[in-house]
Amino acid sequence: MGCDGLSLRLASVEVIPYALPFREPYVTARGTLTRREMVMLRLTTDEGLVGLGEAVPLSLRGGASLEQVVRELQDVAASEPLYDFFDRSYFEVFSVAEIDPRLRLSAPARCAVLCAVTDIWSRLADAEDPGSEPIRPTPVTCNATLIAGPAAAVAEDALAWAEEGFSTFKLKLGVDDDLALVQAVRDAVGPRARLRVDANGAWSLATALAMVSELEQFDIELVEQPVRTMEEAALLSRESEVPLSGDESINNLEEAELALDLDAFQVTGIKLAKVGGLFEAMEIGELMPAYASSALDGPVGIATAARLASNIDDKVNPVGPPPPRYAHGLATQRLFAATIASVECELRDGMLYPPPGPGLGIEIDEDALQAHRL
Repeated sequence: MGCDGLSLRLASVEVIPYALPFREPYVTARGTLTRREMVMLRLTTDEGLVGLGEAVPLSLRGGASLEQVVRELQDVAASEPLYDFFDRSYFEVFSVAEIDPRLRLSAPARCAVLCAVTDIWSRLADAEDPGSEPIRPTPVTCNATLIAGPAAAVAEDALAWAEEGFSTFKLKLGVDDDLALVQAVRDAVGPRARLRVDANGAWSLATALAMVSELEQFDIELVEQPVRTMEEAALLSRESEVPLSGDESINNLEEAELALDLDAFQVTGIKLAKVGGLFEAMEIGELMPAYASSALDGPVGIATAARLASNIDDKVNPVGPPPPRYAHGLATQRLFAATIASVECELRDGMLYPPPGPGLGIEIDEDALQAHRL
């Protein structure tokens, strides 16, 4: 058994749509969700190795629907042969995603395939060296994700996160009285806490210019996706003292390069489901300051994103000061009322700890998976 792709074959491929309910409705400027619909991809090889992948359709962003993602993954499952996906050298050049018909998928579906294959690679490496401890990503610092709502309620929520060790807080803006909301949270968590805000592209350029100017008094760490287009962000960046972070505007490496060329965004959040998986995500993280961000992922997606976050934190600058470090937006499992995992990443003292097992370390609770299956 080896990583050269010559001895591994797929014994089964499962495409399982499911949904996890939120503790409270998830409210943003783009809409409201009461549950997160996802698709789990489970690959099992003839050697008994299991690789887990996850696709999160970005329904509030106008992306691929759940039905489309399921159909794409079912088509991948039916394609033959798939065994060359287990050859690491096959993915040395990411452009394979552009030339192989099996990977001409929506970003969430491609993310699931590459995640599952990476999980198998990792489990294979761990199995081939049973006497050694599996190499785990290092724990990463996470931000609190505050759901939009009345200022007093959001401030109370911030205090609950603070009691659990979080010191960076992300506020969703563009829904109500934004300045009152930021003021309430700043008063609640104190002057040393880091605040970042996210408008999800809801502001016009004129509104963004006024809002960013007003937000400076609250010592904001960054403003994520204040306007809809890259060109508007470039104009805003020239007038802003607060760093701007990309999200909806940066969906691939080319857009990250454009953001730097235009000086539109100084940092970016990276969602695996948005960019199509770990490979391109890591390339973006090498190109510009970044933090890993959850697309409201399930346990498999969070474990994969933890690897991205650890990779970003380990980045060095060989010719100057170390790159800035940002808390990662990967604490969103706290927002869910249920899980499908019996073993998953653990949130403790404001940090995300990957599970200790082989591969991604995720173990599925089959009863819970069936209970939440769509």
